[in-house]
Amino acid sequence: MAAALSAAFGAAPFRIGAVSAPAPVSGFETLTSGSTGSPRRIARDAGSWTRSFAVNAGLFGIGPGLRVAVLGRLVQSLSLYGAVEGLSLGAEVHILEGLRPDKQRAALAARRVQGLWASPPQLQLLIEAGGPPLPDLRFVLVGGAKLDAGLRGALAVMCPKAAVREFYGAAEASFVTLADEQTPPHAVGRPYPGVDIGIGAPGGCAAEGRVWVRSPYLFHGYAGADAGVAEWQGDWLGLGEIGRMEAGQLVLLGRIDRMVTVAGQNAYPEAMELFLLGLPGITRAAVVPRPDALRGQVLEAVLMGHAEDAVVLTALRAKFGALIAPKRLHWRADWPVLPSGKVDLAAIAAAL
Repeated sequence: MAAALSAAFGAAPFRIGAVSAPAPVSGFETLTSGSTGSPRRIARDAGSWTRSFAVNAGLFGIGPGLRVAVLGRLVQSLSLYGAVEGLSLGAEVHILEGLRPDKQRAALAARRVQGLWASPPQLQLLIEAGGPPLPDLRFVLVGGAKLDAGLRGALAVMCPKAAVREFYGAAEASFVTLADEQTPPHAVGRPYPGVDIGIGAPGGCAAEGRVWVRSPYLFHGYAGADAGVAEWQGDWLGLGEIGRMEAGQLVLLGRIDRMVTVAGQNAYPEAMELFLLGLPGITRAAVVPRPDALRGQVLEAVLMGHAEDAVVLTALRAKFGALIAPKRLHWRADWPVLPSGKVDLAAIAAAL
């Protein structure tokens, strides 16, 4: 399937997924992850991806003879990009979608895969599955969410020779930043080659605000009726994230469509989730709003793992303040995820 896509890439319009929608008339379409709602159709031209192929070939040595793998379904842009880029650059591509995490890890070891595209939830499943170490991995490209400290440490054990490179991107914008050895744990990296970043406005430098991007990797627009969260102003694209720049590194505070106002203060659930994942005993975390007669909304945390409620709640209040910190914890024995591997926030909220 991936080989056929590579041959057709840029030659004929196509889309993977959303089979009931009208066929694209030009370029190609991918889907967003749908973590906060239904997946949106993303319209692109081939150049918005191929322009970054050469960049990654230089950065990571992707080319003939290299064995790379993707773990997720090709309907999602992270896996589709990794597969098409590898094939276009002459690499040997292994698509491990559909295998259990333990089988995926065994396949990575047996096939001596050298490069891996994955999201943090997919990597978490690989680690929890156990199995052989992966000494042949040279690099792991991580997208879709921020790595927490515990997961980063576990990756160092599973693939000790791999350079773990996080990037921040969006289905609408492809690469925005790329982390390096100087990136602090709370940041997502410096602008990816060819990318300009503005905060608060196109080309802006506000202390904090919406993230704006100008680059050769941007999408054309949303293909469906859903207007989406991204907004064009000239050749700048406003993304659905709030952030700030620190010493040339982008720090993300949270998504615009997940920001919650609690007692008159803005609260960012993603920051709380990342903090929770850094606490001992917690393996999954989601923070969701709940109606409250006094404050309008309050936050509650849904967790997987084992920890004392009092210890977790005290840590949250100390980090985020008593007004906006989650007021209640809910523990689950299972964890709903989307095809992209991201948390199914709609299912989490519905279960409450």
